Amino acid sequence: MGVEGGIRCVKYLLFFFNFIFWLCGLALIVVGVLVQVALHKSLSISDATASAIPIILIVVGIVIFFIAFCGCCGAWKENYCMVTTFAVLLLLIILVEIGVAIAGYIFRGHIKGEVREGLTQLIAKYNTTDEIKQTVDKMQEDLKCCGANSSSDWINFGADRNTVPDSCCVNVSKGCGVGELTDGRKVHVQGCHTAVEDSLMKNLMWIVIAAVVIAIIQIMGIVFSCMLMKAIRSGYEVM
Repeated sequence: MGVEGGIRCVKYLLFFFNFIFWLCGLALIVVGVLVQVALHKSLSISDATASAIPIILIVVGIVIFFIAFCGCCGAWKENYCMVTTFAVLLLLIILVEIGVAIAGYIFRGHIKGEVREGLTQLIAKYNTTDEIKQTVDKMQEDLKCCGANSSSDWINFGADRNTVPDSCCVNVSKGCGVGELTDGRKVHVQGCHTAVEDSLMKNLMWIVIAAVVIAIIQIMGIVFSCMLMKAIRSGYEVM
């Protein structure tokens, strides 16, 4: 009786786990979409390698929806086949996530280069469309930076070769960037590439914590699945 009570608890824990797992899938989709938009819209990056990781995250997130559904149904109906399928697919997801982490580490230098190149292209296209202009201005104001590498990237911005966009100014106002290309008292001289890297590093700890939490939840899901599979195969009445 104690064994059956314990397995019943595992059954409901697995069902609850799948709801959490569904939320993890939603989080992966959101993160993947945000990174994809940041790389392609804001930074105008078109290299396939740079977009591989966010695309993989989106695909994995979508797959998780189906896996979570399979796990919920398998746990509730005590279906050995569905629970087994859930455990196998969950293990594959973990392997894919490990692969993405390794790929991100290996190509981190390449991605940094793509970000720098994308920012340089964005600066060069500043006056082509209002959308690009607004994107650059917002980025420079929010990150308190100027240009891709430094404020000197704007040397061809004005006829006097000594003017930056007003969004580079410490205190933004109309015409504040005229004649202030390298004046660190009035304009931000640090490039946005460095500012973007600093911003990512500040959030790196939270990314690592989130990844560890998701991994623990997934491993718990596999353990609960194996316990329920064993109980179902042994013929215990879990309901």
